[in-house]
Amino acid sequence: MTDLWASLAAVGAAVLLSEATRRSARLLPGACGTYLLEAACTFQLCCCTHELKLLGDTAPLPPPLGLGLTYTMTVVHLLSFRGATCNPTAALESVCRGTSSARAAVALVACQFASAVAAQSFAAAVWSLGLSDVHVRHQKFGFRCFDPLGGSVPEAAAVELLCAFTVQAAAVHAHRVDEKLRVHCIAAVITALVHTGGSISGAVFNPVLAFSIQFPCSGHTYLEYCFVYWLGPILGVASCILLFEKILPFLSGRNTVGLEAPVVQKQKKH
Repeated sequence: MTDLWASLAAVGAAVLLSEATRRSARLLPGACGTYLLEAACTFQLCCCTHELKLLGDTAPLPPPLGLGLTYTMTVVHLLSFRGATCNPTAALESVCRGTSSARAAVALVACQFASAVAAQSFAAAVWSLGLSDVHVRHQKFGFRCFDPLGGSVPEAAAVELLCAFTVQAAAVHAHRVDEKLRVHCIAAVITALVHTGGSISGAVFNPVLAFSIQFPCSGHTYLEYCFVYWLGPILGVASCILLFEKILPFLSGRNTVGLEAPVVQKQKKH
């Protein structure tokens, strides 16, 4: 339990630091505030995931407790992010939709990756304090992490693609759920995906988060990690948008035309 409480303290410190930065972002005008908000939220996401990943890898928790922590932290993130996406695929999507310029998207993604690197340094600084046996052991190994893939590279990429597709689909249809329950529904979906696909790829489905927690790990090349953790999620989000905004509306419109014709002809007979 000491390891758990130490990890929760580290997570709490990251959330409080990020919240202070978010409040400071409100004082900045325009794009500056937006970039700082995105940086703070990405920092929080990466720091908390670093700590929970270390805890799960070195001191396995009972499944109910592990899933409960994942769900709770996801709810905390969703409630505190205030519109920040913490995901480069969202910036890419905004450019494709024409709601953001390429220059603004590049700046946003740069803030995300800078925060991902800062989160690595923050996590290492916390672990250096030796607050728990888990931290001490991790420090002895030089804060190294090992192969995060439990399956082959294509299998891991497929899992990341499916996870990104599912989360995007949940976000697209979240408006159908009561507003008070939306955050909890999305958190439940993410928790289920982490539980299901975590053993194969880690179920990260976020390029910047993967860059922070998975890319430093040994076991595979940089290009293989790019294939799994960057290409997989991007294709997942793109395929979800294509399905729900292009293919299904097209098929629905074609079916509607086919059904309306007999009705019109019947009315003419009368």
